[in-house]
Amino acid sequence: MPYIDGIAPDVGRRSVNVSPAQFKSGGLVQMVANVLAASGLPARRLEPEITEVVLIHDDEAALAILHQLRGLGVGIALDDFGTGYSSLSYLQRFPFDKIKIDRSFITDIADAGGSRCIVQAVVSIAAARNMTTTAEGVETPLQMEWLRALGCTEMQGYLFSPAISAEKIAELLKSHRPEAASAA
Repeated sequence: MPYIDGIAPDVGRRSVNVSPAQFKSGGLVQMVANVLAASGLPARRLEPEITEVVLIHDDEAALAILHQLRGLGVGIALDDFGTGYSSLSYLQRFPFDKIKIDRSFITDIADAGGSRCIVQAVVSIAAARNMTTTAEGVETPLQMEWLRALGCTEMQGYLFSPAISAEKIAELLKSHRPEAASAA
């Protein structure tokens, strides 16, 4: 089995933020195909994350690029949902696999009058469209409890781990390889 930096390609997903400039460069799909071929990473393990801003100016071109990426077999995440020029039509028109709910909606989720109803609406829409939801910026056990109760499928944030370097991630993933686990 080929490895990327010593890490088995079948361990976890690789989420990669795609900038608006990269998205509009005209070479994104070919670059992703080249990276997949060179690394041996299965396409289903790669998840480009795009923000709503890439959809605004030329949504037909964006739609074509997203379908081409989907044709490679990668999952596609809509990052920072709700912070830009959010439109529910994006969730209907574009082939997203995941909606990442921006941390600004998570911060006050446990407060009366907070963002709980907004998060619930996003989670419900995502579930109805067979999309995963990831809550960004989860920092407290109470936030995690509310998100679980609302049906959020994934969470990320300081509660689970502070930011760590690429080297630490590689060490962590290597320690969870099947051969490492059987040797222990």
